[in-house]
Amino acid sequence: MEPAVHQIWKRGFHSLHRSFILHKRNHSGQAEHADISHSRHVKPALLVSRLYQPSNLRDVGQESRLPGEMTCKSQRLMQQAGLIHPSNPGCYYYLPAAVRSMEKLVRVIDQEMQGIGGQKLDMPSLCSADLWKTSERWDLMGKELFRLKDRHGSDYCLGPTHEEAITTLVAHQTTLSYRQLPLLLYQITRKFRDEPKPRFGLLRGREFYMKDMYSFDVSEEAAHETYESVCQAYARLFTRLGLRCVQVQADTGNIGGTLSHEFQLPADIGEDRLLVCRTCSFSANMETLSPDRTDCPQCSTGTLVESKGIEVGHTFYLGKKYSHIFSASFSNHQNKPTVAEMGCYGLGVTRILAAAIEVMSTEEGIRWPGLIAPYQVCVLPPKKGSKVDEAAALAEELVHNLGQFLPHLRGEVVFDDRTQMTIGKRLKDAGRLGYPYVIVVGHTALEEMPKFEVICQQSGETMLLSKDGLLDLLGTVETV
Repeated sequence: MEPAVHQIWKRGFHSLHRSFILHKRNHSGQAEHADISHSRHVKPALLVSRLYQPSNLRDVGQESRLPGEMTCKSQRLMQQAGLIHPSNPGCYYYLPAAVRSMEKLVRVIDQEMQGIGGQKLDMPSLCSADLWKTSERWDLMGKELFRLKDRHGSDYCLGPTHEEAITTLVAHQTTLSYRQLPLLLYQITRKFRDEPKPRFGLLRGREFYMKDMYSFDVSEEAAHETYESVCQAYARLFTRLGLRCVQVQADTGNIGGTLSHEFQLPADIGEDRLLVCRTCSFSANMETLSPDRTDCPQCSTGTLVESKGIEVGHTFYLGKKYSHIFSASFSNHQNKPTVAEMGCYGLGVTRILAAAIEVMSTEEGIRWPGLIAPYQVCVLPPKKGSKVDEAAALAEELVHNLGQFLPHLRGEVVFDDRTQMTIGKRLKDAGRLGYPYVIVVGHTALEEMPKFEVICQQSGETMLLSKDGLLDLLGTVETV
């Protein structure tokens, strides 16, 4: 039996479409005139001409690059598409389309972190120097730490990470019980790092968005179980985004601890050098191994091959490094205070956004992970004054119907109302901006059996679909 939504779609769409057919026949002398203005006519809410996305799409090609101006593909595409705009070295304005994408990414991260028991909070970016001096990282961090004094002469820093702050917070809860553990607390906020040479756009900046989560466990064994659950959540996250991510052994650096892994997206532009075994699952950052080593330390038979990667996530098992210093303890089974075992887990939110564009896009246009594209669908009506100009109202009605009959696409369909431009030029723009689905409403939409040209940007496939086929296709689109 035909789904109810298809029946409703057919009734509403057939009414408008019949008006066009009668209108066409009137001009050929075959039927009486039907006034199409009597059909229900709703203007699309999201018009391309009204979106604040100052772009320079005419100059997207490689030949337009100025030496030293934009240092990687993602930076060039994001600036030219009006996603970001440079403010000062290492800092950017995030424009509306980028914010939409980032908010979707945050929702996916929230789903995965809360799926393993994470609880979201928000900590101050302005951190007291006293905390950092207590952990002895005030001097260890060196020039990477943004430092400042208030009017009273007290020292502060802009937090690049929050181990000291979160451990102090938990330490203040003197009634914490083993029954409440594991405790996983996370935030998604702006971070600051005084990079000596910010470059590659959002891949290496001085101000960026990051998800940092901190875990507190009853024992080392339990802490390792939590560590593994977070790594698995990261793997699910990147799978959902359609990104091939490699988990590699890594150095603990100035965070500390005894175990660490990075999550790397393989890319030629990557600054990290990786060694990956061709035989088994072993992979590591070259920092952890001798640079001239070629044999695999895990399987002994495989050969290590060097590649490059963009670090998009990092996990650390901290043990009692911070919990001991700040006295973050809980009451154990015997009701005695016990120092908690800790872990910390980072995801570079803005870096994931830029890295995804870096590895998925062509030189000519952005390709998004479908789940986090700013908008899922772009509808192109015919050029004003063209032979099929009368299909423009049909295109507007299509936008309305998609939002009405596919609720998950509400707010996800934009209408390119720049009808002074040819379909060809607007198609190029849509390709460069990377809408996952582009629908062209042209002469085939006015036929007895209307069809729509649908371009799937991810696969490069072009289809000619009936209204029901279009509904079926877009009904499978996943949104967050």
